[in-house]
Amino acid sequence: MDTKQLTTTDTTSIAAITTLVLDGLTSHHSKRAYSKALGDFLSWYDAQGRPGLSKAVVQAYSVKLQGDGLAPSTVNLRLSAIRKLASEASDNGLIDPTLAAAIGRVKGVTSGGRRAGNWLSKEQAQELLEQPDTTTLKGVRDRAILAVLLGAGLRREEAARLTFDHIQQRDGRWVLLDIVGKRNKTRSVPIASWVWLALDAWRSAAGLDGGRVFRAVNRGGNVWGDGISSQGIWKVVDKYSQEIGLDIAPHDLRRTFAKLAHKGQSGIDQIQLSLGHSSIATTEVYLGTEQDLTDSPGDRLGLRL
Repeated sequence: MDTKQLTTTDTTSIAAITTLVLDGLTSHHSKRAYSKALGDFLSWYDAQGRPGLSKAVVQAYSVKLQGDGLAPSTVNLRLSAIRKLASEASDNGLIDPTLAAAIGRVKGVTSGGRRAGNWLSKEQAQELLEQPDTTTLKGVRDRAILAVLLGAGLRREEAARLTFDHIQQRDGRWVLLDIVGKRNKTRSVPIASWVWLALDAWRSAAGLDGGRVFRAVNRGGNVWGDGISSQGIWKVVDKYSQEIGLDIAPHDLRRTFAKLAHKGQSGIDQIQLSLGHSSIATTEVYLGTEQDLTDSPGDRLGLRL
């Protein structure tokens, strides 16, 4: 079936592809968000006279969403759903792979202003952790990768170099011992039980007992090689963040670790030690402190007229 047939007459095929997109998601929140995103897009698409699915059409829809005043994160989520729709349509022979690839290159919307980085809310971080399909070996591995980035604040290079010898018990809890970071600084990072469980599930599923923790998984679903590159770590984060409509990098998960820990009443000095920062000032940047307009320094001066 060619692209023109799909986009002008075969509404059943589009509905079927939409179902495949939703079936490929594991998070209930993602299913609901993608369902609304695709429903709204197809309603707009029908109203335009079904002009043919193309990169230009998707870009026009992006402009329309921005014109409606939607937040960049909302626009990006909807574009992510459309990219997934095009990918599934291509996989099922309904549109040309070149067209699907072009739609996949439609850029998201960047937020205005300058920021030191991005931070995930607790809900977004939880949703990201739930994205990998843990019925597959790759999904078990990917969840473990996300766990050490979010739950231990490791840099992607540190995660790539992590070995099973680093994972040890100290004082009755699990610790990532003697992690060598920037400028050859060595630190140890206590980890929560859920991080250890994710790592242990990967170790057990992959049948590993030593060497590098994270390995490549081939198309057949088998472990191969003796490690994974830092670029491989980046691809894991990019894949799952795009699925929930975010545009983040591994270092943003390190920032999120710091901010969520601080919100959970962890001391800045302890966060600094886990991150391996030389200065608390550097750690404070990672916390992304926001101005509180309801309780300002001026309210606490004790002066009056």
